[in-house]
Amino acid sequence: MAHQEIEHTQLPVRGINLHVAQVGKAGDLGTVVFLHGFPEIWYSWRHQMLAVAAAGYRAVAPDCRGYGLSDQPPVNEEDSWVWDDLVADVLSILDALSVPKAFLVGKDFGAVPAYEFALQHPDRTCGVVCLGIPFSPVPFSFDDAMPEGFYVLRWGVPGRAEADFGRFDVRRVVRTVYVLFSGADIPIAKEGQEIMDLADLSTPLPEWFTEEDLDVYAKLYEKSGFRYPLQMPYRSLHKMPNRLDAKFQVPVFMVMGEKDYCFKFPGFETAMRSGIMNNFMPDLKITYIPEGSHFVQEQLPEQVNELLLDFLKAKGHPVAS
Repeated sequence: MAHQEIEHTQLPVRGINLHVAQVGKAGDLGTVVFLHGFPEIWYSWRHQMLAVAAAGYRAVAPDCRGYGLSDQPPVNEEDSWVWDDLVADVLSILDALSVPKAFLVGKDFGAVPAYEFALQHPDRTCGVVCLGIPFSPVPFSFDDAMPEGFYVLRWGVPGRAEADFGRFDVRRVVRTVYVLFSGADIPIAKEGQEIMDLADLSTPLPEWFTEEDLDVYAKLYEKSGFRYPLQMPYRSLHKMPNRLDAKFQVPVFMVMGEKDYCFKFPGFETAMRSGIMNNFMPDLKITYIPEGSHFVQEQLPEQVNELLLDFLKAKGHPVAS
């Protein structure tokens, strides 16, 4: 079966233009919205978009504001940037595309607006799938639990990552982050060492990530730069919503690669294996992929596609979209 063509549009959303990739017909099965993480863009979901479209769904994958082909938020407004911006962007995209309800699929920091959208707009949500990041009822905080060289803490310091990244071209920066993030160990620099020093050009790309894939990422990060990506998520973790009273009204499916370095973050494995998330998510399923990395949807697309489609079929019902 020939692949359907992914189409690209710019949607005016809340004062800026967001780039949205789409494939598949709006039909009875419904719409699936994919929310990327860092250092990603819509392209991170290419395998899943084509799979759900082939199964009869409409796939929609925006570049987050400030990423890829989407506009940058206005300069000098960093202090006002909040996670609710991303939630409101998703709502505006659904409205602009006349989508009454959708499945949300989030990865990395894209999981946060996916979870939050489902809590704020259960009537617009069919279900939530998240890769790699468990639901947290309080903002993530690593200050006391991780060493100073932990990449999240390093990149949270204004100017630190900019100076580190600025030593190299954009392609080299994205390449290094992909190499580091595809490993099973948390990227932690030593004193006097920077995160970009943890890998060099002699370290091969993951076998599932080609030089051509890297070219796509590099081209889009050359356009967007790293100003907004460093603010969101790394310098906005303290702004994550407090949701101690959360109660999800929709089904949630969590997929965790056991070789995703995030699985080693303080509290992450406990949150997933202890059953504590069930207190917030009455209809929760968690699946572990033993060889899965942080980029499991690109690394093992057939396995992730099968899990995703099984969830969509099990939890979905015809909706006009």
